[in-house]
Amino acid sequence: MNILLKAGSLDLENGANCAKAAQAISEGLARSAVAAKINGVLCDLSTELHEGDKLEIITLKDKEGMEVYRHTCAHVLAQAIKNIYPTCNLAIGPVIDNGFYYDIDFNTPISQEDFKKIEVEMQKIIKSKIPVERFELPRAEAIKLMQKYGEKYKVELINDLPEDATISFYKQGTFTDLCRGPHLPNTGKIKAFKLVSIAGAYWRGNEKNKMLTRIYGVAFAKKDEMDAYFEMLEEAKKRDHIRLGKELKLFALLNEGKGFPFFLPNGMVLKNTLVDFWRDLHRKEGYVEIQTPIILTRNLWENSGHWDHYKDNMYTTKIDGEDCAVKPMNCPGGMLVYKLAPRSYKDFPLRMSEMGLVHRHEKSGQLHGLFRVRCFTQDDAHIFMLPEQITDEIKRVVRLTDAIYKQFGFKYKVELSTRPENSMGSLEDWEQATSALQAALDELGLEYEINEGDGAFYGPKIDFHLQDSIGRTWQCGTIQLDFQMPQRFDLEYVGEDGQKHRPIMIHRAIFGSIERFIGILIEHFAGKFPVWLSPVQVKILPITDRTLDYAEGVASKLAAEGIRCEVDKRSEKIGYKIREAKLEKVPYILVVGDKEAEDGTVNVNKRGVEEKETLSISDFVAKVKEEDAKKIIF
Repeated sequence: MNILLKAGSLDLENGANCAKAAQAISEGLARSAVAAKINGVLCDLSTELHEGDKLEIITLKDKEGMEVYRHTCAHVLAQAIKNIYPTCNLAIGPVIDNGFYYDIDFNTPISQEDFKKIEVEMQKIIKSKIPVERFELPRAEAIKLMQKYGEKYKVELINDLPEDATISFYKQGTFTDLCRGPHLPNTGKIKAFKLVSIAGAYWRGNEKNKMLTRIYGVAFAKKDEMDAYFEMLEEAKKRDHIRLGKELKLFALLNEGKGFPFFLPNGMVLKNTLVDFWRDLHRKEGYVEIQTPIILTRNLWENSGHWDHYKDNMYTTKIDGEDCAVKPMNCPGGMLVYKLAPRSYKDFPLRMSEMGLVHRHEKSGQLHGLFRVRCFTQDDAHIFMLPEQITDEIKRVVRLTDAIYKQFGFKYKVELSTRPENSMGSLEDWEQATSALQAALDELGLEYEINEGDGAFYGPKIDFHLQDSIGRTWQCGTIQLDFQMPQRFDLEYVGEDGQKHRPIMIHRAIFGSIERFIGILIEHFAGKFPVWLSPVQVKILPITDRTLDYAEGVASKLAAEGIRCEVDKRSEKIGYKIREAKLEKVPYILVVGDKEAEDGTVNVNKRGVEEKETLSISDFVAKVKEEDAKKIIF
């Protein structure tokens, strides 16, 4: 039979499976293969091939390969636990970022101290290289099998499956688990794993159900990759933005406003610096800035679709007896601004930006520092355009986004998200919008991944995932092409033909959320902000009270040049003052004593540089201003 590959084809005997195909391609591929895709569907290597199938062999270099690897590791965990605690009941064990977890109902509670013996049992299973075999059963037999093993949660899952669902199991030695798969061909393929934490989790996420024990683990293709991951976690602890935010007096998280951060003077300097940078770039790019109200009436949110699709995340109130909602998004207000004046094709593209404060109801357990809050400032823009302007405008937004991220030293990955299940609008509109986004990315030569079904309910989107200085990724910027909102708000413009037409619209944000972006920056720079971002750029330390007046004179000259500075007026030893200033992560520390006062100079200590230098005040001012103007990162 003939099998189609990405490059060429392969002749195999009838009945050959994916493993045989990998071996026929090369011995090296056969050794590294962990799964396969047949006609785009992920499957086990043991899956039989048929004439004309399109085949792709999956290895641990592929994202799907690592998911298969980690899912098999979850099954090894479940088998080890059943060996040690035979009376426990298994629930579910999915893959997560960098690892897996398994929810288990124990008769006797366990703790993290039990991990060592569980890991020893897992290693025995791995070293045994137990084959992992798939089989399917009719519903009645599947239920009977799980009842035989006493797995009540599995029985419930089977009963909830659609009538036409394929019910599959995976067997490794004496252990059998209900699972869709696919899995590694044998347990011996697992090379590096570790159990990391334990938590409680309600069955099916419902607080009315029983609390189960959730065991988390990580798994990597190689031990050195796992070691690097744990080193990154240790570094991340040092960079924790909540701790640094408190130490650097940037923001406060108070019980009186859970999910509503308080920005302190230093934090406001940082926030306003970011906003000023953003505004300057947008003026140059031809944007006009607007501001829309925080509270708007229910009929607006019904018209936009948010009342039906997003109400659970919105704060509502009544004003003069009328239902209203605090805005979770800026776009409906932007639609009203568009409608305030007649529009012509000559006005396009019309780029309207807004630094809008939005509120979204998040569960208290999901709140986390500045990363997950209940109110945040979104750097929105809505661009109205003609159909023929779509590709150029998207490219323009991508270029602006690229310029901003590079200014902070971020690398990034791009993801194109397509139509979700709860979408609005016609399939034709969605296809046209998705094709336009894809065309812009292709013309720019950007690499991107397709994220099927994860678009906004009103349109497909391009998402930007930033990579910080220790390798973590953060989803920030987004570009969403929207055919729906202009229709729902009956937006119009007069075309070149004198007739009324419907504009096309882009929603876009680059920071995403100013608050979250600040949290990311704190951790990216470990609190050591570059000069242009630092709330305090220069700390001036008089050696004795005799030179306090000179220190204050230096501060006045720096402030007059727009340099943010402070004087440490305390009657402390200079060594103590220097240590304190270093803990504040100030870019420049100036030490001034009698000699500096006499010569009109400053002794310059630059953060991260061992050598000190003595400069005149004017030379130091020029040095800082140049660094500030160029927005040097490190």
